[in-house]
Parts: sequence; C-alpha cells; structure tokens
Amino acid sequence: MDTVKGMDHLPVLQAALLEFGALITNEVDLSAPVPSCGDWTFLDLVDHLRNGNMWVVTAVREGRGDSRDEPAPADPARLRGWYDEAAAALVSTLSADPATPAWTFTSQMPRTVGFWRRRRMHETLMHLWDGQNALGTPVPFARDHAADGVTEVFDLFAPRMIKRGLAAEPDTAIRLHATDTDDNWTYGTAEPAAQLSGTAADLLLALWTRKPLSDPALTWSGDRSAGERALSGPLVP
Repeated sequence: MDTVKGMDHLPVLQAALLEFGALITNEVDLSAPVPSCGDWTFLDLVDHLRNGNMWVVTAVREGRGDSRDEPAPADPARLRGWYDEAAAALVSTLSADPATPAWTFTSQMPRTVGFWRRRRMHETLMHLWDGQNALGTPVPFARDHAADGVTEVFDLFAPRMIKRGLAAEPDTAIRLHATDTDDNWTYGTAEPAAQLSGTAADLLLALWTRKPLSDPALTWSGDRSAGERALSGPLVP
C-alpha cells in the first residue's frame, strides 16, 4: 500500500475515474464550457484526462514520457468507451507494487508507481470537480483527500514552478490553516506575515485557482496583501 498519512491512493483514484466516466452520458453537451479550465469545453476536459491517463500508462510500462494519444471522438457514446478504456488501463498499470520504478516528470519525489498513484488521484479528483461544476453542482472533496492535495501543491508543484522559472521565490511567508483537519502549511522561509484559513477543500480549490483568494469561505489574518503576494506564484501549472 502506498500511503500518505495512512491514505491508500489507488482505490480513491479508481472511484474518481468511475465518477468522471459517469458524467459522459449520451445526453451530455460536449460543447459545455468548463469555467474553471479557461476556454476548455467538456470534450476538451475528457480529452485531457484520457490522454493524461495514457501518458502515465506509457511512463510506467515503457519508462518514457513522450506518449501521444488519438484525438477524442466527438460522439458521446464513443467518447465514453474511449475514456473507459484508458481509465481501466491506468488502474491496471498502477496496480503494480507502488515501489516499482517508473518514469516521472520530477526528481523531487521517488520515481515510482506510488508517485503516479497519488498524482493521478489528485489530478482526477480536481478534474472530476471541474466536470461536475461545468455540468451542474460539484461534489465537495473529502477533507483528507483535500489536505493531501494541499500538501502536494507545496511539496511538488510550487518548488517545481520556481525551478522551471515560471514563478519567483516568495518574498515573504504565509501560513495556511485547514479548519476541518487542523493541518497547517507554511509557504516561504520567513516568519509568516499572514494566515489564510478555510476548509482543506476550499484551500485546495484556491491554490488551484478554482476559488479566488477573496472568496468568503476563506478567512485572512495578518498582512493580507503580503499573503496574497506569496500565493501569487503561480503555484501550479
């Protein structure tokens, strides 16, 4: 079992993949906009998730990161089968021992199947939220999944964005506090100038720019302008 705070990522990933697949019905509007993903349509979202799944299958099975998949079929019935095929391939591939070596896009974390179990779990949960939000009402994240997602942002993506020259080191520090899990994260190396509080899910959505930092679900204390500057990053791709 791969665990972060006792979490087994694979069954959560599998359930999220099934939930996303259930959004692809014969009646779905493939041209529906996905507001949380720029100018994407729902078809673009399905295409992104399916191709990402096959990219990871290639990364594990063939040890390379240059996989390219076929374009998404613009027919809901065919689209569902196309998506399901890749979802099943991903679950099968990631059912290997989590310590199994695999190509990954970063050297910051172990290059293993376990890395991909966690990464694809969070990728799928976020895009499940995107799809649900586009088509109706999004289902809130489980608080432990959301807290692990916040940890991933600060452990993986924020340092990676700096390393790639896409973001600057924060000139001050900020503390984030999850009111429902009592987890705390500090971003930056100085004494925190501000604190941002909210549920783990709301914090995660804010870090992934799905919620504005001004959202009423979030509470600021300290020097808010310094805190917003620290989180301006961008922290994620």
